[in-house]
Amino acid sequence: MFGAFGKQETPKEMEEILNDTITPQELEKFEKVYMKELKDKKCVTAKTQFEYAWCLVRSKYGADINNGVKIFEGLCKDDPDNKRDHIYYLAIAYTRMKDYTTAQKYVQAFLEIEPNNMQVMLLDEHIEKELNKEFKKDAAIAGGALLVLGGLLGVGFALAKKYHDKKKPDEEVRKNEPAN
Repeated sequence: MFGAFGKQETPKEMEEILNDTITPQELEKFEKVYMKELKDKKCVTAKTQFEYAWCLVRSKYGADINNGVKIFEGLCKDDPDNKRDHIYYLAIAYTRMKDYTTAQKYVQAFLEIEPNNMQVMLLDEHIEKELNKEFKKDAAIAGGALLVLGGLLGVGFALAKKYHDKKKPDEEVRKNEPAN
């Protein structure tokens, strides 16, 4: 299996890609280039935007990842020649943020462009596994909640029956008393 970048990919390597984080020093270096272009030229090249966004997506902070997503989404519109790469990194970003539904949409968009890309197919498999884990976890929580609710209803019915059964003897005694 060969990925988008010509090297063989395995599920373990996909985990490494998703868990790869950038050092604060590296991020700062690319941020300086980005800010310098923005300040000096009032326009940042697509290459600089791409490099900075990729650094942001690899940050361990959600706010940075969100900023990287915004840049990549802008690049999808402004740099259509490289849309395939932007879509890939958007799928990575959303997967890192555990927004698997959105990540899967980007994976599907990528696979429409390049249907046999093994690296993206591995990412899709990873997303599917995570979605299944979430589903199972949610189902377990819902099942547990139903058991608790069922237990509470059972206790409620038992108490109601006990109360009802306790009142019956009093009613029997009143029926058998002579009327005044």
